[in-house]
Amino acid sequence: MANSTNKVTESVRGGITLGSALAIAISWSVNESILWAIIHGLLSWFYVLYYALFY
Repeated sequence: MANSTNKVTESVRGGITLGSALAIAISWSVNESILWAIIHGLLSWFYVLYYALFY
């Protein structure tokens, strides 16, 4: 059980970092602002989904 919990935790961390990196890259390409890139990085997957749906 502990081994599967570790795998889930690692997958979630990977998803969070991937989402943040993707959000920052999209934000920078659209806005070219460090402040917006940081904010969108914190929102991560929410911003990625928003961008995918509305742009």
